[in-house]
Amino acid sequence: MLLWKEMPMEMGNRTTVQEFTLEGFPAIQNLGKVFFLVHLLAYLTSIVSNAIIVTITCADSRLHTPMYFFLSIFSCLECGIISAVIPKLLIIFLLNMQTISLSACFIQAFVTVFLGSAVFFLIAVMSLDRYVAICKPLHYPTIMNPKTCILLVTACFTLPFPLITGLVVKVSQLSFCGPHVIPHFFCDLGPLIHLSCSNTSSTETLAFVLTSFILLTSLIITTIAYSNIVVTILRLPSVREKQKAFSTCSSHLIVLSLMYGSCVFIYVKPKQTNRLDSNREAALVNTVVTPLLNPVIYTLRNKQVHQALRETMCRMKISR
Repeated sequence: MLLWKEMPMEMGNRTTVQEFTLEGFPAIQNLGKVFFLVHLLAYLTSIVSNAIIVTITCADSRLHTPMYFFLSIFSCLECGIISAVIPKLLIIFLLNMQTISLSACFIQAFVTVFLGSAVFFLIAVMSLDRYVAICKPLHYPTIMNPKTCILLVTACFTLPFPLITGLVVKVSQLSFCGPHVIPHFFCDLGPLIHLSCSNTSSTETLAFVLTSFILLTSLIITTIAYSNIVVTILRLPSVREKQKAFSTCSSHLIVLSLMYGSCVFIYVKPKQTNRLDSNREAALVNTVVTPLLNPVIYTLRNKQVHQALRETMCRMKISR
């Protein structure tokens, strides 16, 4: 099988890689069809469940609130990330077709990192929303008005775009003239930098600084917001009020714990060498497990969503 193509370079006898090979999970290669079915089921479940959240939020006027607006955007981003990664992984499991072109690899890397960055900024925005709702309830409708919500979501996309675009362009300018096997199941920037035969010290530093800035900025905002939320909740007079306030934040805390834990483990490291194998498992949590669990976590104890879903299903039955 042709795993990579060669093209003469102007300087020296080096060749430039035109295709990469995604290694996937070689330890379970003989169980490819089983894992294809498992991941296909997880992918379809994630897409359908996130689509249901978006549909119900749009259809039911009672859910036209900032919290559900942000949650629907969050669901759309989750669908985008897994759709950029999982289909290729399914092809690897089913057909063992591991090659990916240079351009497709960088497109996949850009989409996953950009959407992932937008997710973390959105998580910070959702934390601020919960802070205003719990700590300043009387001013909540005024502060979190539709215009503010749209501006915050726009900022979640516009802030990381130039940062991630610049980083991906810088990585794409590196020379890839030797190893072509990416020890991962998708094109991530860390493994790509590691494969380059150029001097990658400045690129690694830039990647570390940018990813640290995005993750830590989001984490700091979230931590400050929830520190104030905890203080406010502890001052509430009744136990019932405290439980109700905590219940509105518990699902968000579970989701952000999963995401921050895995992403800090993957990206906030100055060097990627000798750590790529462990990154694969952490990335699997972010791209398969978390998008599958998020809709369940956010809606499991949410009576408003349950009621809206029941009423929507009843209307569908009546229309038939």
